[in-house]
Amino acid sequence: MAGSARSRKGLLWTLVPVVVLIVVAAIVLVIALRVDQDSDALPEGAVPQPSPASLTPRINPVAADAPSPTPDGVRADLTQALANPDLGQLSGEISDAVSGQTLWSATPSRPMVPASTIKVLTASAALVALPHDKRITTTVVAGAGGQVILVGAGDPTLSAQPAGAQTFFTDAPRISELADQIKKAGINVTSVAVDTSGFSGPTMAQSWDPADIAGGNITPIESLIADSGRIDPLEIDSPRTATPAVTAGAALASALGVDSAVAQATAPAEAQVIAQVESAPLVTRLGDMMRASDNVLAETVSIEIAAATGGRPTMAGGIDAVRKALSDYGFNMNGTVFADVSGLSEDNRISAGLLDKVVNAGAGTAQPKLRPLLDMLPVAGATGTLAERFATENQAGAGWVRAKTGTLTGASALVGVVQTREGRVLSFALMSNGTSPDVARPALDAIAVALRDCGCR
Repeated sequence: MAGSARSRKGLLWTLVPVVVLIVVAAIVLVIALRVDQDSDALPEGAVPQPSPASLTPRINPVAADAPSPTPDGVRADLTQALANPDLGQLSGEISDAVSGQTLWSATPSRPMVPASTIKVLTASAALVALPHDKRITTTVVAGAGGQVILVGAGDPTLSAQPAGAQTFFTDAPRISELADQIKKAGINVTSVAVDTSGFSGPTMAQSWDPADIAGGNITPIESLIADSGRIDPLEIDSPRTATPAVTAGAALASALGVDSAVAQATAPAEAQVIAQVESAPLVTRLGDMMRASDNVLAETVSIEIAAATGGRPTMAGGIDAVRKALSDYGFNMNGTVFADVSGLSEDNRISAGLLDKVVNAGAGTAQPKLRPLLDMLPVAGATGTLAERFATENQAGAGWVRAKTGTLTGASALVGVVQTREGRVLSFALMSNGTSPDVARPALDAIAVALRDCGCR
């Protein structure tokens, strides 16, 4: 997401009809006022002007009996879009959300590089394994000699932004709130330490490039991270810090007016809690993760699942927890290879068939735990990583396609849902390997548009 420019482009789809309605309403109001002023001149028995029109926004549900495309119809309508050589090596699956019927597929079981579409699995595992309203509590405890210890609990949405300032994540807890509570407790703080014992093991996956820290894609995965490690808290592509826990501790020290260096410490088991803040609910955090495609949040969510289900609080434990949660829920995980759960690694291998089946389960009615997944998907031409796609090219899909994107060098993917012009919801997973994202992404978008336009019977 490139910030406000993307948002403005997406909002045009909403603002144009709203502006028209406002102009119409204003004209009606002026006419009504003029009639009222000249009411003495109306002929006897004339019908007075009606009240100005009012707008009542509402959401109309998709009709359950909307006509379903047929496999032959889908195949015929996709012929031109599928013939595009920019798709490279394509694997995909398209299914009906109501019946679950597969309408089209191309090598759907072939393991492909998923890039960030693997986050569909991470989010889904969290939805089936954790309470949807689960929150994470970050605490500060009293140490010895006036030291306070900031204890990380695995919430990278914790923000160093001052009170009242915008935060990157929705309803983010703030370090400034912790500082205010400490001050109210009347403690004479002499130093700040950080406790990262909530997570263990390596903080970087073997297949990650350390240059991606400065490149803005990742920060070392510690149990204490502020603003997902972003040096510029509001910039999606901001370089990240290589020392997230110490950086968060320094933000607390600054808020408290403490000049001493931040130390590492382990909080005593019975230490007094002197301040605490809570994250937003799980579904809110997952929505931020999916729309912004935040790699750090994806990795910490997987460890959150592991810790809650008896697994190891490590990155490897997070991978195991995601795999187990989905397998226990009935999804076939055979052939999947997880090098991480964010999609940053080029060593991941996931099939289009698995991704489509997970999204299809959320789009249908049989799996209510997965239903929130649909609300987390970026909207074409409007939000998140789709804000600039479908806005100038493939415009017919704007507002109608909701999908998670995935982009690495030589790997592009699009996984989500689309409503046909006849009101039928279809799920899809499209994965392209071997061509540049600059050409592969528009080619994938064109397939989604063909589904939007199809009657396909």
